Amino acid sequence: KTLLAALGGLCLVLGVVGIFVPLLPTTPFLLLAAALWMRSSPRLHDWPLGGYIRDFREKRAIPLHAKILSVALLWGSIGWCVAAVVDRWWWAQAALLAVAVGVTWHILSFATLRR
Repeated sequence: KTLLAALGGLCLVLGVVGIFVPLLPTTPFLLLAAALWMRSSPRLHDWPLGGYIRDFREKRAIPLHAKILSVALLWGSIGWCVAAVVDRWWWAQAALLAVAVGVTWHILSFATLRR
């Protein structure tokens, strides 16, 4: 249980780093952290993201503020990548913008959770 809890902590750190580092995924690491913590400690599972995961699993809905934050961070990081990282490769810019549009559509396609 201690090893699972420690691995969950590592996954959380990698997920948070993934918010700021392009091409490092955030969501898979956060979901893996939640899964590891679910098996090691219910208290840890409910700590950082448990409410969001529980709401999504039970109601298939995302709170409005989480949608806004997710889409804003997505477009901010993709916009920075398009403008500063792959500014000479039009095909990479197009691919990143297509990914941003697809992920935005996916996030907005879920119901908005009203509290």
